[in-house]
Amino acid sequence: MKTRCLIVDDEPLARELIKGYVAKLENFEIVAECSDAMKALNTLRAKPVDLMFMDIQMPQITGIEFLKTLKHPPKVIITTAYREYALDGFELDVVDYLLKPITFERFLKSVNKFYQMNQDEVQVVSGHGTGSDKATDEAFIYVKENKKVIKIYLSEIKYIEGLSEYVQIYTDKRKVIVKTSLTLMEEKLPNEQFLRIHKSYIISVSKIEAFTANTIEIQNKELPIGRSYKNVVLNLLNFSGAVGGL
Repeated sequence: MKTRCLIVDDEPLARELIKGYVAKLENFEIVAECSDAMKALNTLRAKPVDLMFMDIQMPQITGIEFLKTLKHPPKVIITTAYREYALDGFELDVVDYLLKPITFERFLKSVNKFYQMNQDEVQVVSGHGTGSDKATDEAFIYVKENKKVIKIYLSEIKYIEGLSEYVQIYTDKRKVIVKTSLTLMEEKLPNEQFLRIHKSYIISVSKIEAFTANTIEIQNKELPIGRSYKNVVLNLLNFSGAVGGL
C-alpha cells in the first residue's frame, strides 16, 4: 500500500518541488495539495492522509497553529524557510524540519526517518503448516506489543477497538494492545472475515451471536453500529443469510 501524502504550502513553486520529489518515490502518492490550512483541514476530513508536508508561514493561520488544532494529525514533515520555528515543530512531534531550499538528498533523509517512525506494527501472513494440527494452516497476524512480537490467529479474534494511536485486539484468549490505527488494521485484515461497524470497532463476522439495527453482540459484549456504517453493515449481514430481514 502506498503512503498517502498531502502538501500544504501557499507557494506554487514549493508545492511543485515537493510533488516532483514525491513522484520519484515508488511507494508514495499525492492525495491533494493545498495553499492554506483551511483547505488542508477539509482535505484531512475527506481523505485518509499518512504524511503531510507543511509550510509554516501561510495565510490565515500558521502551520504550527494549524497543527495544534488537530486532534489526530498525520505524520508531519515541516517545509519552511524559517529556522526559528524548529523548536515549536519538534515539541509537536513532527517527523522532520526541512529548511528551504530543499535538496532531494535532504528530502530522502526525512522520508527514511518517516519510515523508521512508521514501521508496521501489524503483519498479516498465512500459515502453511504440515501435520495434523489444523491451526497451522490458518491465517494469522504478527503484532508488536511493547517490544514483543505476538502471533494471533485470525480465527481467535473477536473484535478490535480503536483508541487514538492504538488498537486493542480482543481474542478468545487475551487482549493485545498495538500501536497502529484502526484504519490500517482494516486494510490489512481480509474483508470477507472482518467488518468495520463503527469508527471505533472492527468485528469478526464469525463471532457474531446476535444483532439489532443498532448493535452487534459478541460473547455478551454489545458493540454499537455507527450511523455512517449502518446500511453497509446490515446489508452485508442480511446478505450473508444471518436473518431474513429486520
